[in-house]
Amino acid sequence: MIEQVGDGQRVAGAGSAVGPVLANTWRGPECETVLGSAFGGILALARGLCIALVCTTLVTTAVAQERRRHGPLFKPEALGELEGPDRDAWQMPEAVMDALRIADGSHVGDIGAGGGWFTVRLARRVGPNGLVYAEDVQSQMVEAIRRRVDREGLRNVRTVRGIETDPRLPPQSIEAALIVDAYHEFGDPVAMLRGIAAALKPGGSLGVVDFNKSGGGPGPPSDERVDAKLVIQHANSAGLTLRRKETFLPFQYFLVFGRADDPSGGSTAAQTR
Repeated sequence: MIEQVGDGQRVAGAGSAVGPVLANTWRGPECETVLGSAFGGILALARGLCIALVCTTLVTTAVAQERRRHGPLFKPEALGELEGPDRDAWQMPEAVMDALRIADGSHVGDIGAGGGWFTVRLARRVGPNGLVYAEDVQSQMVEAIRRRVDREGLRNVRTVRGIETDPRLPPQSIEAALIVDAYHEFGDPVAMLRGIAAALKPGGSLGVVDFNKSGGGPGPPSDERVDAKLVIQHANSAGLTLRRKETFLPFQYFLVFGRADDPSGGSTAAQTR
């Protein structure tokens, strides 16, 4: 079954108060003192505004720089580029699913599922007793997955329209989650990882597969790729811990995480439910 988120008044008051005082003391000995006090207040206000502006600019720049580490969202009209006949050879989906112990009856999440290339392979692996949540933040991708699973007669896929801060998966609903070739597109990776962590059952695992920063092979340009070390930092901030690194993929890193507060240490197999 397929289913479908005061300071302005102070300044004005100071100005209106200074006006009469200056008028009454323009020729008096206090003129210099009053003028100095007034201009000193104006300078202090201007200095405070400048500091606030600089701080705001620095924060905005830092956020922009962090976002520039990630590539743009993949264009739905280019989905055909993900269907190359050689992808099975270098993506090695069966080995990836084996590494996460995904088997018949597993409940799994395909995060950033795109057009569903990995979704249909997961659906076949988990069988009619299992379930695949196919999540993407783009409505066009979600619709493409719906059409694909309908065409292939798969009834164990639920499409989910997520947002960049939340995959919107039910809490503790899955034994395994996969982010394949999509991490570099995340706008808020820590928030997204935190949402995935909340969806993992005890003993559950998250696999992150993405292209090596060094370049080579298929995938986006090097400046749009995210280094594996940064992924680990994001995961730690989201309450996840690295369990192991798989090294069999030719062009990509494969990081396996579990919840840091999971007493099982991620040892529970995905197929045991």
